[in-house]
Amino acid sequence: MSISSDVIKAKEAATTLAALNTDVKNNALRAMADALDKNRDAILSSNSMDVSDAETMESDGKLYNAMVKRLKIDDVKISGMIAGIDDVIGLPDPVGRTISTKELDDDLTLYQISCPIGMIGTIFESRPDVVPQIMSLCLKSGNAVIFKGGSEASRTNKTLFDILTKAAYSAGIPEGVFVLMERREDVNAILSMDQYIDLLIPRGSNSFVQYIKENTKIPVLGHASGICHIFIDESADIDMAVKVALDSKVQYPAVCNAVETLLVDSKIAPIFLPLMDKEYHNNNVEIRADKRAIRYMEHAKIAEESDWDTEYGDLVISIAVVDDMDEAITFINEHGSHHTDAIISNDKDRISRFIRYVDSADVFVNASTRFADGYRFGKGAEVGISTNKIHSRGPVGMEGLMIYKYVLIGNGQVVKDYVGKDARPFTHKDIDKELKL
Repeated sequence: MSISSDVIKAKEAATTLAALNTDVKNNALRAMADALDKNRDAILSSNSMDVSDAETMESDGKLYNAMVKRLKIDDVKISGMIAGIDDVIGLPDPVGRTISTKELDDDLTLYQISCPIGMIGTIFESRPDVVPQIMSLCLKSGNAVIFKGGSEASRTNKTLFDILTKAAYSAGIPEGVFVLMERREDVNAILSMDQYIDLLIPRGSNSFVQYIKENTKIPVLGHASGICHIFIDESADIDMAVKVALDSKVQYPAVCNAVETLLVDSKIAPIFLPLMDKEYHNNNVEIRADKRAIRYMEHAKIAEESDWDTEYGDLVISIAVVDDMDEAITFINEHGSHHTDAIISNDKDRISRFIRYVDSADVFVNASTRFADGYRFGKGAEVGISTNKIHSRGPVGMEGLMIYKYVLIGNGQVVKDYVGKDARPFTHKDIDKELKL
């Protein structure tokens, strides 16, 4: 079958999925989690072959190190996949929830009801753990989903997809509602299927996401890059600032919520920067500093202008000294990607100003940028991180996969009674009433 026919079949199956009750969906999720646990060896075997090929490509200069790091799966990551599905099981069913109710007149009631978006397309590089994350969220929220992973993870993606779909379909999920694309040309094929696909969620490099956005009419939810900042305020606790700045860079440098630029207030720079220089050097972080910062950092090299607009995805950090917080805010809004930015400070007024003026999806206070994650936010998992300003922003859980419909229930009312000289008035009264389906 062609990818187009698979997509059309999945779109049809989505109607049935959207109407399933909570117990069926949760039972399917439980079956998926159990299947991952029982098939650890198969997953690790597939991943080992993918990683081996990827490392060869890296040595040949055809793949960058960050992608190889994102590709690797071990038992801990599989346990994390299972924990993510377990969390989704525990989340309330978002389908059919009454968002608001308004009485328009006696026996004429308007309900705003949550419902699935419908057909989701996900395109991602590396990161095979994306497959269970997105599949579990889409299943619980009643959305069909198409997956296209990078060729570097083809074996792992296929193994995970087969394990998860077999478990889900055996537990009552309509067959065909999940689709795996395995050919590069399939991506271009689906980009023109705006009649069937309601939302695309790309996860990958800046150039990759931009390509998707520029070549489709389908709405796109995502972020082009993760250029995250931390501002070290003059009032910051030094030990806290060092700990947070270190974790934000080295805990997992290959991901989009790792910090790429530190901005340090000039009043604290002489104390903070030598300590940070030592910590980064001890953790093999390459430091690129501006002329003011490099005076305090013996292991740094001078930064170039392009560094302030670069997502490294690696053990590299750029550092600049600023005169005050307003300069830091201007710098972040100009050079950042509106993903995640943090302040380390003990001054409540400056913290408040930073929160109000930094135009990012996630704004953190005295905490690592690495917390910008759907699982850590209690969403069970995430379908991606959005820097959009409409529909959904930040780590996107099930709420980003939902839309709503209006349901009007009357008793024979007609519009002509509400227009003209003797028009019947609307009451337009908000009421506390749920629609029972």
